[in-house]
Amino acid sequence: MEIRPPECCYEGLRSRPSLLLPLLPPMEVHKLGKPQLALFPSSGKLYKDHKDWYKLPDNLQHSLCDLAAIVLANFHISCAGEEKRVGTRTVFVGNHSVSGAEAYIAQRFCDNRIVSSKYTLWNFLPKNLFEQFRRIANFYFLIIFLVQVTVDTPTSPVTSGLPLFFVITVTAIKQGYEDWLRHRADNEVNKSTVYIIENAKRVRKESEKIKVGDVVEVQADETFPCDLILLSSCNSDGICYVTTASLDGESNCKTHYAVRDTIALSTAESIDTLQATIECEQPQPDLYKFVGRIDIYSDSLEAVARSLGPENLLLKGATLKNTKKIYGVAVYTGMETKMALNYQGKSQKRSAVEKSINAFLIVYLFILLTKAAVCTTLKYVWQSTPHNDEPWYNQKTQKERETLKALKMFTDFLSFMVLFNFIIPVSMYVTVEMQKFLGSFFISWDKDFYDEEIDEGALVNTSDLNEELGQVRTYLYLK
Repeated sequence: MEIRPPECCYEGLRSRPSLLLPLLPPMEVHKLGKPQLALFPSSGKLYKDHKDWYKLPDNLQHSLCDLAAIVLANFHISCAGEEKRVGTRTVFVGNHSVSGAEAYIAQRFCDNRIVSSKYTLWNFLPKNLFEQFRRIANFYFLIIFLVQVTVDTPTSPVTSGLPLFFVITVTAIKQGYEDWLRHRADNEVNKSTVYIIENAKRVRKESEKIKVGDVVEVQADETFPCDLILLSSCNSDGICYVTTASLDGESNCKTHYAVRDTIALSTAESIDTLQATIECEQPQPDLYKFVGRIDIYSDSLEAVARSLGPENLLLKGATLKNTKKIYGVAVYTGMETKMALNYQGKSQKRSAVEKSINAFLIVYLFILLTKAAVCTTLKYVWQSTPHNDEPWYNQKTQKERETLKALKMFTDFLSFMVLFNFIIPVSMYVTVEMQKFLGSFFISWDKDFYDEEIDEGALVNTSDLNEELGQVRTYLYLK
């Protein structure tokens, strides 16, 4: 089986002998019967200077590059010196069976549906209540409300129960509305139109129906519906240009390369004749790492293997630029794409303001507990005098006389907590939640955020981070 690296990798490998040579097995390169170089992967050093590398003939350099490409294609090597073993998957290009391929057990892959929402109709109420009462403030007011209900306290339970109910309701409505917007955005993405090559024809399908192995056609200025291996483009050299602004914020065009054996397959009829399999690593969240191999089969020749790297992978969410059309085969779909694996929207986000409020809340809660403990202690110190324990105007009942003193002290401690709970104002949390909820509407109504080209304004996915907008941090690195 012939194994060669992509043409685009030759110059990079040949120009970096310090990285290339440690990948090769122990060997000696002979010239005129005398060893010129001795390579040792364990140390990554050369007996002679790296300048000797450039003295080797070009055909020998190409052969060594081929050998290094085999190593890179079959092992996942970490730049930090740590090796992370991952499983592999085998993908049939175009979902065509290959007669020359080895026996293969079919794998089950997920569909291309994207789900960025947190709730469904059935789990919204319990899940939302659980997340809300994970907040320190909400849990504190819930405890105070339960104490007022169960213990004889000097204030009514309505004073803390009603504001807590209002905060929970407003937050639930806000988060439910924002999650409904996510459902709607997911539906737009999943129902968007894509073109699949089937039986040498362009077949129109919904994005969520893409399967691993499908050959997808992407036009200029369209986003890639899933992670694709570039097979060919409208350019004769198999190059295409993409922008990844929605992934890493970089707006410059990046160059990606097609496998040189498939560059000529630039039509639906020719791409459908391709018989190949792709063996690559299982999905990983790292946007800049990819290791794989494509085996191309033909009727008369032995299968040809080409190594695949990040320069061959087109990520979901990236946009095709300055290229009229490309063909690619889906290797990762749906929630297994690198973009979905990096998505952290389902975790509850906390703004800097909320984190600072929680810190102050802990401080004031400590002050409240201290005041309640001091007042409880002073009460029983004062009642230690016989005539102060049971004055004539406040006689104890028989039940109060029989109550354990420890239980009575604990009840009094809770009563003092309820009496002093105004130190933590629930009205402040009501105001903060209302400000966040209404502030999200002002952002979407702002005319300065309106884009006439796409006829859309600002879209607020979550209002939990309104106050984080416009914050600028300066980092100074000294080298």
